[in-house]
Amino acid sequence: MKPGHDGLGAALAAALGCAAAAGPDALVHGGCVNDCFRWNTAAGPVFLKLAPAGMGWILDAERDGLERLAAAGALRVPAIRAAGTAGAQAFLALEWLDLHGPSRAAQARLGAGLARLHHVTESFFGLPRDNGIGATRQHNAPDSDWPRFWRERRLRPQLELAAQNGHAGRLQERGLRLLDCVGDFFTAHAPQASLLHGDLWHGNCGGLDDRSPVIFDPAVYYGDAEADVAMTRLFDGFSEDFYAAYEAERPPAAGAGTRCELYNLYHVLNHLNLFGGGYRAQAESLIDRLLAAAGR
Repeated sequence: MKPGHDGLGAALAAALGCAAAAGPDALVHGGCVNDCFRWNTAAGPVFLKLAPAGMGWILDAERDGLERLAAAGALRVPAIRAAGTAGAQAFLALEWLDLHGPSRAAQARLGAGLARLHHVTESFFGLPRDNGIGATRQHNAPDSDWPRFWRERRLRPQLELAAQNGHAGRLQERGLRLLDCVGDFFTAHAPQASLLHGDLWHGNCGGLDDRSPVIFDPAVYYGDAEADVAMTRLFDGFSEDFYAAYEAERPPAAGAGTRCELYNLYHVLNHLNLFGGGYRAQAESLIDRLLAAAGR
């Protein structure tokens, strides 16, 4: 057993109310924030996510997001089995699901289910708590004004973090200019505050053998439904069956293509802050296109 797992089996058993193995059955690959494992228990295996205890708020926010998505009843999410701490580590235990890449049928059901999820609305944009977008804090303080929310809770914090990370110069100059004209993209678009997954790329969804889609690893908040759809286009991986099913329920509004780039700028800036590399050039290119679209 890895020394860092000391006490985890006992803490998991206490949280679950049944016996649990002293150590993990297998490492689960795919995430870049938390260590994840398949962990055997007397009630069957669970999917266990770990974080340093000081970062346990990220797992608690994920639990909250999964509960909100489950309550919506639009798409399946992994059920929460237990949560707690063991020494210097926080953990979140979810039901174990044998997932694979979603089939065409699952993709269509995912699109239709996402449209149903977006019919769940609130009177404000944001969420009563912050959560994480990857390892970055996602600021969710509620606001009644969507363009202001996107400017102040999404783009500005990422630009400020980029400056702290040494990404100055043209990125900041052009980025701040874009902040001044965010409202220009919403002169004819006043979205409802829909319940969003918040981090919907192809790595955060899967399919079951019965062709049911499953979504996980959320960064939930209430916002423009277009923001969820935009991220599905950022890293590809979603089929035409997905978009056809979604758009049959929620046809795209005028200007959605340009707003897609505005929404995905947030995620590109976050990737710049987390991973560096070529994401700066991608962010600057997005900013240039958005400024051109706004006539700035």
